[in-house]
Amino acid sequence: MAEPVLEPAGPVPGPTSVPPAGRPAPSALTGIVVAVVVVAALYFASEVLIPITLAVLLSFVLSPLMELLRRIWIPRVPAALLSVVFAIGIIIALGGMIGTQIAGLAGQVPQYQYTIEKKINSLQRLIGDELASRISFITSRLQSIGGLTPTKSNQAAQEATQSKPEEKPVPVVITESQASSAIGFGERILGPVLHPLATLGIILVVAIFTLLQKEDLRDRLIRLFGANDLHRATLAMDDAGRRLSRYFLTQLCVNCSFGVIIGAGLFVIGVPSPVLWGILGALLRFVPYIGSYIAAALPVMLAAAVGTGWSMALWTAVLFIVTDTIIGQAVEPMVYGHSTGLSPFSVIVAAIFWAWIWGPIGLILSTPLTVCLVVLGRHVEWLEFLEVLLGDRPALTPVENFYQRLLAGDPNEAEEHAERFLADHSLTDYYDEVALEGLRLASADAKRGALSAARLEAMRDSITELVQDLSDHADEGPEPGHEGEAAGHHPFQRMLAHKHETAETNIDPEWWEGTPVLCIAGRGALDEAAAAMLQQLLGKHRIRARLVPYRMASQSVIDSLDTSGVAIACIANVDITGSPVHLRTLIRRLRGRLPEASILVGFWSPNDPLLRDRGARTQMGADIFVASLREAEEACLAAARAGPPTMARPRIAAVPAAQ
Repeated sequence: MAEPVLEPAGPVPGPTSVPPAGRPAPSALTGIVVAVVVVAALYFASEVLIPITLAVLLSFVLSPLMELLRRIWIPRVPAALLSVVFAIGIIIALGGMIGTQIAGLAGQVPQYQYTIEKKINSLQRLIGDELASRISFITSRLQSIGGLTPTKSNQAAQEATQSKPEEKPVPVVITESQASSAIGFGERILGPVLHPLATLGIILVVAIFTLLQKEDLRDRLIRLFGANDLHRATLAMDDAGRRLSRYFLTQLCVNCSFGVIIGAGLFVIGVPSPVLWGILGALLRFVPYIGSYIAAALPVMLAAAVGTGWSMALWTAVLFIVTDTIIGQAVEPMVYGHSTGLSPFSVIVAAIFWAWIWGPIGLILSTPLTVCLVVLGRHVEWLEFLEVLLGDRPALTPVENFYQRLLAGDPNEAEEHAERFLADHSLTDYYDEVALEGLRLASADAKRGALSAARLEAMRDSITELVQDLSDHADEGPEPGHEGEAAGHHPFQRMLAHKHETAETNIDPEWWEGTPVLCIAGRGALDEAAAAMLQQLLGKHRIRARLVPYRMASQSVIDSLDTSGVAIACIANVDITGSPVHLRTLIRRLRGRLPEASILVGFWSPNDPLLRDRGARTQMGADIFVASLREAEEACLAAARAGPPTMARPRIAAVPAAQ
């Protein structure tokens, strides 16, 4: 008698294989060349681009003021001029206040210098004696190790000094240089002043024309970059304008608050000219990361020069550190939120890049310029890599992240992502929306030959470990009206959760005492993981289920399958489309073994044509067809509410969602 042949538990590897990597596409090489050219242009044309960029960004700051003036029936040209005049007035006022405060401090500089020198000398005397004794001890030890006594070393030094020839001083002749011409004198005196003034004039003129022709410039940019997709181009322009205006205004308010707090605190401490240091603190805080510390250097030195001790300098340093920490770690994340759309890492990289390209001005402009790049990457398809590299959106979807962690053999990080997802969703939602979708990606890769049998086995072990680690989580989402609504939970889901709770209280105890449900894995290598998820979810709703591998339902061993007390047999398939022969054969075998039980088939895909074809479902021979684990739960709970498992064996209707 021939030995029975067992059916394979997983897919048989086919001859297909992953195609080898090809050469880089010409478009990729072109993109690299364009990027190099753009960076070179930004570096070498900085003298022209920096004023234009500052003017455009200034127009974003003044645009809300201009719109406010236009609402009170002021024409466009006067509104733009008044906005720029307002900005000039603020600059002149700040410059005047800073100049007045500096002039007041100038007369006290000699006294402050004497106090600082006195404190430094006292520190040297305090530390120098101990340091000198240590150095003397180390020197004597080195001399003793080298075999020279201090006396011998002194004699050697004297002999070396006597042997040196006497050096004659070199005479230095100072001659009177030729008188500078009037033009050279003017260049030396007025040159450093005229260049910043000329740059400021260019910025103001360009800002005026930008405000006057804002709509025309917008239309030209749309015509240049988005003529084929006006909808996307308009969204990009609106998004960029909204983000930049919100960022600048918010940063201006936050930095002004920082300056007010610093000025008031220094006034209470007693540091001279607190208004000056408050203004400088607000201005320097526009420099990312280091601006606050630069602003703190001079007030701390001044406090050390004014006070008799070191307490005033210490309190000044504490004031800057505490204020900057509170605003940077608590206030800014709360008021900014995700308005910039930048990741923390991209902010640091952007600061380094723009500081290298444009110097200190680039450091100040790094965040707004990077915001513009992220907006372009979000709305322009061929610049999407900018949004991926610099934006704050997750680079991978939860499904892709789940599958990637399985490929890497790291179920621990997959569990961390699951914990974050479960904070706002139920366990059923996680299995339906993330785990099963990730298993479907794995199944697709296995079909095209990208996954070996060993890799599939490792992935199956990782999934099994993940499901076991999530066994402590209850199958419920956030409380209604709290996190659930914030996470986007539909009221139907909360009604369904309440329905589950009501159903569990009406379940007969026999559904928990025996094994009324069989969770049978399909033929695929990952179907057993889906069956394990269903088994776990049913157990959380007081329905005991037993996991049955596919090989236990094969033709040769199905007669030995324990079916006592079974009311429902659930077949789990990760990725099966249509009406496969082996599935019909499995249903026929189960029907012969369980003539009175209901047979449920889970396709876990609402787009499967079988779920919409009633005739095909009838030919398949099963009683229930579902597209999600939640629908499978509902079908089993409906049977459990009907009474003991013996009363639930007549076939039940398919759940409405699968019809």
